[in-house]
Amino acid sequence: MRRFATVLVLLALTSGVGRVDTTAGGTTDLEARLARALAAPGIAPRRTGALAIDLRTGETVYARNAGRSLLPASTEKLSVAFAALRDLGPGYRFRTDVVGVGSLEAGAWNGDLFMVGHGDPTLALSDVGTLARRIRASGIRRIDGRVFGDESYFDSRRDAPGWKPSYLGIESRPLSALSVIGAVQRGTNGSAASAAEALIKALERRGVLVSGAPGARRAPAGAVPITHDVSLPLVAIVRRMNHESDNFYAETLLKGLGAIVGGEGSTAAGGEVVAQALGEARVPLAGVRIVDGSGLSLDDRLTSKALVGILQAGIADPKIGAAFVASLSVAGVSGTLEDRLASAPTRGRVVAKTGTTNDACSLAGYVGRRYVFAILQNGSPVPYWNARAAQDRFVTVLASSQELA
Repeated sequence: MRRFATVLVLLALTSGVGRVDTTAGGTTDLEARLARALAAPGIAPRRTGALAIDLRTGETVYARNAGRSLLPASTEKLSVAFAALRDLGPGYRFRTDVVGVGSLEAGAWNGDLFMVGHGDPTLALSDVGTLARRIRASGIRRIDGRVFGDESYFDSRRDAPGWKPSYLGIESRPLSALSVIGAVQRGTNGSAASAAEALIKALERRGVLVSGAPGARRAPAGAVPITHDVSLPLVAIVRRMNHESDNFYAETLLKGLGAIVGGEGSTAAGGEVVAQALGEARVPLAGVRIVDGSGLSLDDRLTSKALVGILQAGIADPKIGAAFVASLSVAGVSGTLEDRLASAPTRGRVVAKTGTTNDACSLAGYVGRRYVFAILQNGSPVPYWNARAAQDRFVTVLASSQELA
């Protein structure tokens, strides 16, 4: 399905898609139809921001409160995707290391091993099994000591600023530089110890006995490298983050940017890196506040103008453009748009990022290679079914307005 979606994206963005409606009477008529499409019961116009721009000419075809600072929901992830791809490159891979303190004698490791995480959001039990196999291949048959998980690459905060208490464990796993998908975790601060326990079990299944109990501890500076594992390339991680709107991936990428680029594995440091990347790409930052990576924070703020700026910068950058666009869901085909906009003229032509919380509903992306758009709708709460219907009407008008060539 993902491969098919990528093909549709490339077709939509690099080739003409045919004339579907030649009745549009120009920009004024298009503006009026877009305004009618965006009207929705229960959503105040003053709490709606929208912008649509013709990619060919740079002309604004519709704007409403384009500079208004609003909650973005998961369209926030577009800022993280852009900054991560730009600063790290689509091929970047995160490492998970195994290091040791002690010595190897006759197949026995006399000392402790440490599994050191560096923010790989894709780390799974299968990867832990790979590490165990490589440890055995290094000649270790017994560990006369303990196995520890080291998550010190990131700070100790497990949620993000502005999150509701209920988000942790439901909307996202606890944030950690060492978190294993599928491992049994005991408590909010149990990620590192759970990873160590998973490694012990994987070692024992391969005939490597461990005498001590698993734990969590920072690896000493003088620990010697034993083996390592690498993540999927960043392009795949960003695609998963945006297609599935994965909050843990987004928050881990944000902290990773903080650690790699900003020198501190915190959400705040990552937010500063993202803001700097956007500023350097000339994305308008007035009204923008990057507080977390997922868009769950009640303190996040974006504008439709900033979102359109991110989308313009992403598609225009030859080094990351293909990866950035392919990370978005395809209307009627994939990700969070699989069941939306599923018929002509939008199916396969609209690629976008969705966003929905109790207080915000959003959609931002491309219509063919003709238009770039962003819609932010806020409420207390926002009637998201009405909001989504308005968004769908809006992009359908864009898709049917003129030839998308």
